[in-house]
Amino acid sequence: METGSPHDTGPAGTAGAAEGEPGWIGLPPGLLRMRRLLLVVWLGLLAVGLGLLLGLTAGPVWAACALVPLVLIAWGWVLLGRNWRSWRYAERADDLLISRGVLWREETVVPYGRMQLVEVTSGPVERHFGLASVQLHTAAAATDATIPGLDPAEAERLRDRLTELGEARSAGL
Repeated sequence: METGSPHDTGPAGTAGAAEGEPGWIGLPPGLLRMRRLLLVVWLGLLAVGLGLLLGLTAGPVWAACALVPLVLIAWGWVLLGRNWRSWRYAERADDLLISRGVLWREETVVPYGRMQLVEVTSGPVERHFGLASVQLHTAAAATDATIPGLDPAEAERLRDRLTELGEARSAGL
C-alpha cells in the first residue's frame, strides 16, 4: 500500500477528510523510491566490501558478518516506507500544516504572515529522480520547516502560493 497519489487526503492516504479536518496532501512515491535505492546501494556496497575484506583476511566464517548490512537493508526498507507514509502537509486559510513522524509525531504550523523566505531546493540526486524540496524560513528558527520530495512543478506552485499568501498576511501587520 505504498503507492498512491500525492494528493491523497487523510493520515494513511485514505480519501475524504472528516469535516473540519484539513485536506492533507502526501508526498509523491518518487521520494520513497529514491531513498530506498540509496539504502540498497550504500548498504549493498558495504555488504560486498565487508564480505570480501573479512573473507580474504579472517576467513569465510567471518565473511558471514557481511549479512548484517543485508538485514539492515530489509529493516530499513520497511522503516523508509513507514516514514514516507507519515509525511503530509495541508494548506489552510491562515497557515500551513506539516505533519511527520512514526514513533514521535511532529506537527508544525507555519502562519503565512510569519514566513520570511520560501525556497525550492534540489540536489543532484533529487534532480535525477525529478524531485525538489520546499523550505520555509520564519523569524523564529524553531519554526523553519521543510517539505521534501515534491514534484518540481508542485514545489514551485507551493512556493509561489506561500509567498503570495505570506506577502498578503504580512502587509496587514
